[in-house]
Amino acid sequence: MPAWEILQDLLIILASALVLGTIAERLQQSAILGYLLAGTLIGPHVLGFVREAEHIPVIAELGVALLLFTIGLEFSFRRLLQLGRGPLLGGVLQISVTIGLVMLLLLPFGHGWIAAFSIGSMVALSSTACVLRVLQDRAALDSLYGRYSLGVLLVQDVAVIPLLLLVVVLNAGEGLGSTLTLMARTAIGGLVLVVLLYVILNHLAPRLLQLEQWARNRELPVIMAVLLALGSAYAAHAAGLSPAMGAFVAGALLGASPFANQVRSDIAGLRTLLVTLFFASIGMLANPQWAVENATLVAGVVALILLVKSLVIWGLLRGLGLSNGPAWATGLCLAQVGEFSFVLSEAVKETGNAANGDIFAAIAPATIVTLFMTPLLIAYASRKAVAAETSPARPAPPDTAGTERDDPDRPDRPAARVLIVGFGPAGQAVAETLYDRLADSILVMDLNKKNVDVARQYGLATAIGDATHLNVLEHAKLSEVAAVAITIPDPLAVRRVIENCRIICPSATVVARARYHTYRWELLLAGPDEVVDEERLVGLQIAAALQRGA
Repeated sequence: MPAWEILQDLLIILASALVLGTIAERLQQSAILGYLLAGTLIGPHVLGFVREAEHIPVIAELGVALLLFTIGLEFSFRRLLQLGRGPLLGGVLQISVTIGLVMLLLLPFGHGWIAAFSIGSMVALSSTACVLRVLQDRAALDSLYGRYSLGVLLVQDVAVIPLLLLVVVLNAGEGLGSTLTLMARTAIGGLVLVVLLYVILNHLAPRLLQLEQWARNRELPVIMAVLLALGSAYAAHAAGLSPAMGAFVAGALLGASPFANQVRSDIAGLRTLLVTLFFASIGMLANPQWAVENATLVAGVVALILLVKSLVIWGLLRGLGLSNGPAWATGLCLAQVGEFSFVLSEAVKETGNAANGDIFAAIAPATIVTLFMTPLLIAYASRKAVAAETSPARPAPPDTAGTERDDPDRPDRPAARVLIVGFGPAGQAVAETLYDRLADSILVMDLNKKNVDVARQYGLATAIGDATHLNVLEHAKLSEVAAVAITIPDPLAVRRVIENCRIICPSATVVARARYHTYRWELLLAGPDEVVDEERLVGLQIAAALQRGA
């Protein structure tokens, strides 16, 4: 019976993903590697426990749609703009330059420009699911390279929709008139879908969520959340559009409402299920026998992808003013080919004009290899971000100080006695507490110009620079500083700043922030006088509040 065969396949996929995902986590790797390997082993090309069937691609497409729906819930143009010019412009340029370079590499070897553009579009996109998952596991999402990676990934997620449209239109092989008709029909269908979703999500859904019955019974909002997520994908499919595009638009529209957090929570379980099935289904595409027979080609494509993407991202971010270490780290984090390359590949196949040739055939196994390598690349990226910036022979960056009136070298400025590294909410709280007594002797150091501008509004001396650079602290002449407050959230950067402070100002009192309890002992080993354990502090404050109310 087909229904029971589908259930059997799902059980095999989930069981193998559970086992190999657990093993991957046990080996301190991302569980995504386990899901990919599970799909490869049980798929039709290895053990054959799950034969190639029509329902597997459908499940995978649902997984992508739900992933984009949750990304849409997180997405907002305000959040995108808050990341600054660097990640946004870097993301746009990265996609354009990568596609252009891939086309330049393929065109001389007889590939048509449409096939070359399609392959370039696949290569240009990185893996949002994999990169963000690994960065979160490593507590590196708040690092400088983590924020830049997030910005570029958000731009890529937005670019999926126009790239998908272009790939479908170009591969349809129709004349100019038919192409324009197809684009117009797609645009009209998309507009109708957006209007329909806007009415549902901004007028109908809020009224339902405010019903007294829905407040008492949590099952009803959960059902509505799943209905919105899967219904938007189906509506886009019914309109002849990409289900992923429909899901993303629905998520983005819903993300602007006050119910976004609750809906995100309600569909978390379903998202985990479908995304797991998605990565396992990608693993099933791997044909180890073909890859072994064409090992030289696959290895060459993998090496070329990693080299081109990392160098392009590094070069563009360096050109946009990012320092060398974070630029390299961002390039390494985003060097893989992402899950949406398979979405673009399936779109090309559905047009009946799938590109032929060994290069196109090698993209699928190469993508899987780069996804397998992503956790290793990100682990290396975190070390690269520090190593590239701590060479004693490196000259001081030109941007280590702000404007002339904020230069710590100014003869009319009192010598800094307190250094605050990072001027987010935590750094601002430190400055406000010390302001009355020490305002004239506080120096704020931050890489984020917006934070520096806030410090200037306080009337504090500022230096634009990265305190993980030993020469930045030397340039700021902090050898006589009495106290250092390290408020940045990235644990690896905090540790490096502590070590630098012990070299530059060994007698200073150094107090560091540990955003996560698990990193407290690691930071203590670097030699600060005190580590403020953020998670433990929150627990103590909650307990104190409970005692006051008891």
